[in-house]
Amino acid sequence: MKTLAFIHSNSTQTAVGDFAPVTSVFSHYELGNTVSPFLLLDHLGPGILKPSKLRKGVDEHPHRGFETVTMMFKGELEHIDSTGGGGIIAAGDVQWMTAASGILHKEVFSQAFSETGGPFEMLQLWVNLPAKDKMNAPRYQSLRAGSIPKINLAQDAGWLRVIAGEYLGHTGPAKVHSPMQVYDVFMAQGHTVQLPAQSGDTTLIYMRSGRAAFQPDDEQLQDSGLAVMSSFGDDVELTALQDCSILYLSAAPFAEPLYGRGYFVMNHYDEVMQAYEDLKNGTFIQSAAQEEGSETEL
Repeated sequence: MKTLAFIHSNSTQTAVGDFAPVTSVFSHYELGNTVSPFLLLDHLGPGILKPSKLRKGVDEHPHRGFETVTMMFKGELEHIDSTGGGGIIAAGDVQWMTAASGILHKEVFSQAFSETGGPFEMLQLWVNLPAKDKMNAPRYQSLRAGSIPKINLAQDAGWLRVIAGEYLGHTGPAKVHSPMQVYDVFMAQGHTVQLPAQSGDTTLIYMRSGRAAFQPDDEQLQDSGLAVMSSFGDDVELTALQDCSILYLSAAPFAEPLYGRGYFVMNHYDEVMQAYEDLKNGTFIQSAAQEEGSETEL
């Protein structure tokens, strides 16, 4: 069984564009290859959007060399790219965007949600791409809530949604470039759950809300805390001391150089400088994003 290596916490809340409050849970700038192949996690909200005709969010910006995974829990987001692609991410939906060779897009609350207002909450995860895939064509995967397997845990311990990877024979709809598990998990107070991970994997557990323990003497994982598990041993066991909503991530790390600046994550400095040159010269977009949907109801 994997043991707890350390808990990383950041209680500072900032704004990203018009999005606020935003908690920067972790980034590769702080933790380096400790979190590979994961790069960054931001937690937007929970909060309340006041009704407005303004479309709050982040204006058009570029990405290259990695993927963004946007998980919507409350509210409704719209993404629009420079080639006219895009769509709505509603509560329960996940958008898996492969920026790869380059994409320009903006992310704003949908017009309908902006006008009605209401509670909002989402996570955005950045996932690195292997060097061989960094200059592929960009792609959107729209993973609707009904297409994401939801498994009830034994003894009424809660439930688990498989966004990527596999759990007890259920496979998540996300198409990935390297094997990984991405789960949205609810654990009921007083229950213990075992989650799969392999020895050598990077395994991270983000506590959206709640409180849990790994071993009686370990530091407890609480609201907005990130547990970084040891790479040694298989699987993770976690006991809910309160009702818990968590994001569970596990994957094999990359044995490749990493160089990131701003919106670009590549392997080397000159590749990032090339991205800035391409942006300046109008040659950044090399192909339009491919759109893939997942509409099947389970």
